[in-house]
Amino acid sequence: MSDVFESFADLDALSDELRSDDAERRRVAIIELGDSGEPAAVSLLAGLSNDLDAGVRRQAAIALGSFDGPETAAALGQLLVDADADVASAAADSLAELKEPNAAAPLLALVVNPSTFVRESLYRALKALRNRESLEPALKALRDPEPSVRVQAVGVIGYLKLEETLPALKHAVLDEDANVRRVAINALVFSRSPAAANTIAVALRDEDWSVREAAAGALAQSPAGATHSNELVNILDDSFWQVRLSAIRSLGKLEVRHSAASIARELNNAQPNVRKEAAAALGAIKEPSSRDALLAVADDPDADVRKNVRWALQELDREQQNG
Repeated sequence: MSDVFESFADLDALSDELRSDDAERRRVAIIELGDSGEPAAVSLLAGLSNDLDAGVRRQAAIALGSFDGPETAAALGQLLVDADADVASAAADSLAELKEPNAAAPLLALVVNPSTFVRESLYRALKALRNRESLEPALKALRDPEPSVRVQAVGVIGYLKLEETLPALKHAVLDEDANVRRVAINALVFSRSPAAANTIAVALRDEDWSVREAAAGALAQSPAGATHSNELVNILDDSFWQVRLSAIRSLGKLEVRHSAASIARELNNAQPNVRKEAAAALGAIKEPSSRDALLAVADDPDADVRKNVRWALQELDREQQNG
């Protein structure tokens, strides 16, 4: 009897192995097909969607992750609706690896599937494909009853980076689900419109701390974000340290000079991560008046904080010398 780990020489031989009564032999042949890199292997793998062994179907879904294009997408779409959860999960993971924009077509035909998992997985895959044809279905999906689907639909819209989608993204920032609001905020950073930055700034007052954190970070990436530096300074008293850290980081990136005194107070924050970020921000801003505050924490108990303090002081020295 042949060793099940035997290496088969060509696609014809592998095709024969796929008809073996031994599921293990079929699985080994699938692995070989995935490793082959041969486009013709996709049709062979696609034919396994009805295999009686769930392990074989799962292996086919994994192997298809090595390929791309419409044929691969169509095959994975079949496996995505498999009754076995492990098979469907493997198909979803492989779908997320697709990169060719033309792979979107067979996926768009499936987005009306009644399964939340299927719809969510399809929009997650469509996001990376950046296909303009995905926009209309994604806009419709913003009304999907399931938040997880709406999250992925917002991602599709954000990845397309079209100014015409600004109204839809602004509306998504008002979604009842915090995760949808958070993703919509991050999606808005592509826009150069002041209206996008204004929407992000309003989210600094969101009831959910993770949304406020996302908004604080997004302002540094938004082309018009610097106009809201005062709002960033104001949320340095947020009750969640994660929000404060995000605001400090953005103020540093934006080099907001008038924020230095407020950031310097965070050098005494109980959270080492906040102190570390505050020191880094002060080094980026290079406001001379922050020197005393930095010197006062030069012996901070956290090594990373001390490292950033030293760097910040060096930046202040360099700025003074250049000035």
